[in-house]
Amino acid sequence: MDWLNYHHLRYFWTVAKEGSLARAAAKLHVSSPSISEQVRELESALGEKLFRREGRNNKLTEAGQVVLGYAEEIFALGRELTNAVKQRPGVKALRLCVGVVDSFPKTLTNEILKPVFSLPQTLHVICREGKMDDLLAQLAAHRLDIVLADEPASSSVIFKTFNHALGETGTTFCAEKHLAARLKRGFPGSLHDTPALLPDATTPFRRTLEAWFQSQNIQPRVVAEFEDLALLKVMASEGRGFLAVPTVAAHEAMGRYGFHEIGRTGKCLVRFHAITAERRIIHPAVALLTSQARKDLFAS
Repeated sequence: MDWLNYHHLRYFWTVAKEGSLARAAAKLHVSSPSISEQVRELESALGEKLFRREGRNNKLTEAGQVVLGYAEEIFALGRELTNAVKQRPGVKALRLCVGVVDSFPKTLTNEILKPVFSLPQTLHVICREGKMDDLLAQLAAHRLDIVLADEPASSSVIFKTFNHALGETGTTFCAEKHLAARLKRGFPGSLHDTPALLPDATTPFRRTLEAWFQSQNIQPRVVAEFEDLALLKVMASEGRGFLAVPTVAAHEAMGRYGFHEIGRTGKCLVRFHAITAERRIIHPAVALLTSQARKDLFAS
């Protein structure tokens, strides 16, 4: 039986997180050649190259990405073990690993996760953000318990997944105070030829917005597109253009970024889903967050 050297794995993990041997060496207080040798031994044991050089930096290979994912799990479990023993001997924390598709609104993610923190047992939540395909692969490998997404998993994916509809919501358009006051008059026609900050063209929300704009004969002047929706909101808070948010998350977004509402529509629907690897949800935290989301967030 082959045994994994966790000391080598720790060195690899540090290099991957720091991006270079020099930074990893400084963090671990050892020499760069020592780290390099440890990583080579790990590569030899696994039979795969884990890094490739790009200038002065070390970039992960495809195999390196896989190993990093498992290393994160292993060291997270180690921290969990230490905390459980120190804080509550004999009691294991309930672990919840949540994948969040990068186009899923972060304010909504926060609202969906809130109920699980009221569970009586000790809880350890791990959140990972990424593309749908990557997160579904982790779900299939049981490295995630649930994936939150703004579209269902396609029937064409090679992994066995089950879609659980959380609900749907309309869309609210908002902007910085002065811009919102100007655009409120004559909404939705006022959005035509007006600076807009929109989500990336590949996202489900963007496709929904485009269909609604077309139905209303509106063509906004798109000044920027974003994969990072948090950055989009920061830009919008400076008055660079209007933005659209799912109505279920609008109150939180307006309160946090100081937006004012321009108008809203129930004809530009956004749908949200929880995706699991099992048809029947067994994990108590997953069962709670899905039921509470349907009841409290999407009931209306």
